[in-house]
Amino acid sequence: MSIRSLHANPFVSPGEVITTESGFLWGHGTKLGEEDKQLRATVAGFVEQVNKLLTVRPLTQRYAGDIGDVVIGRVTQVGDKRWKVDINSRQDGILMLSSIHLPGGVQRRRTQEDSLQMREFFEEGDLISAEVQNFYHDGAVALHTRSSKYGKLNRGQFVVVRQALVKRCKQHFVTLPDCNVDIILGNNGYIWITESSDGSGAGESAERRQQMARVRQSIVALDRMFVAIFPDSVMDVYHDSIDLGVSPADITHRDYIHRVTQKAVLRLQQV
Repeated sequence: MSIRSLHANPFVSPGEVITTESGFLWGHGTKLGEEDKQLRATVAGFVEQVNKLLTVRPLTQRYAGDIGDVVIGRVTQVGDKRWKVDINSRQDGILMLSSIHLPGGVQRRRTQEDSLQMREFFEEGDLISAEVQNFYHDGAVALHTRSSKYGKLNRGQFVVVRQALVKRCKQHFVTLPDCNVDIILGNNGYIWITESSDGSGAGESAERRQQMARVRQSIVALDRMFVAIFPDSVMDVYHDSIDLGVSPADITHRDYIHRVTQKAVLRLQQV
């Protein structure tokens, strides 16, 4: 049984009934009513189901992380053979020198010379994309950038959203259709928007910048309306804003935001 058959909208408020059916286990963010025996939410968030276990993932919680997650972070400190990275978690993520992709894809042991030149790879303030590799005993997140798709991010826009709204997808590095824009949907609520790497050379055009601005505003609108963020929902807002003649700057205006996000909301309700 899917979440949709349990509740028309996976977002629930405290006290709202999640399901009236029996046989489910109640986990974090849920409570079984003493009198009516109905499973209710104790926090505002999204209902998640794993077999018979139901939980509610709060909207405002810090990113906890799962192995294999794609994240975006900002380097906060360069240390001894490691970088500390802000990934919107309770603690900074740790990226070891031995866990990075060397320029040119060279496969070799890291040397003392590498450790003396760490700021040539990443320095304080750099935005990077990475993958969650593991967890340390104190709960800190271990990162790696051993693939060429990870690394320093340049020439783009950085957007922060509620991490609970970023939907887990098969691909978090996405080229959006019809607009030649690439996005990285970080599971930690950090999103990167940049021109498509199609090699067309059109990245400096006013049209391309307008497309990137429209994508950014579409993502911000979804976040403000508490709608799940994934490629299809972003494109729903993108196309509807064009069809309605709404400029990128006005997408999040109160006169338009409900109209441009309506299709994205309906898409979720029909899943």
